Amino acid sequence: MRLLRSTDLALRVLMRLATVAEDATPTTREVAEAVAVPYTHTTKVVAELQRMGLVDARRGRGGGLSLTAVGRTASVGAVVRAFEGDGEVVDCEGGATPCPVLPACRLRGALRQAQEAFFASLDPLTVSDMVTTPAGPLLLTLAPPPART
Repeated sequence: MRLLRSTDLALRVLMRLATVAEDATPTTREVAEAVAVPYTHTTKVVAELQRMGLVDARRGRGGGLSLTAVGRTASVGAVVRAFEGDGEVVDCEGGATPCPVLPACRLRGALRQAQEAFFASLDPLTVSDMVTTPAGPLLLTLAPPPART
């Protein structure tokens, strides 16, 4: 299974925010640069993470991004589900020509089970778990946010 780019980006943003000091509030642009993704994509993902209650985003002087308490303890499986959606792995009924095997197919159910197993394997992992050693220390070395005055 391949994750959508937005899912990958959401996980990177959460990991980055989980490693910064609690009083630090990097901007969206700073986070985008640190995790090596385009700023425009990052703004869209941050807006969704804010809507989910995982990230607090404040505008203006002294503003920036911070991880909420809910964000620190959020299940990685739940985040991935939210961004990936719960659609089928394959589109058996879509398009102009539905799959001719659909009425008797067992593959569709097997793929659904595999997808659920994938999500379930991520459920016990939290955002905080993702930044324990060795990932956390490495994330701290990536383009640290500049000090603001």
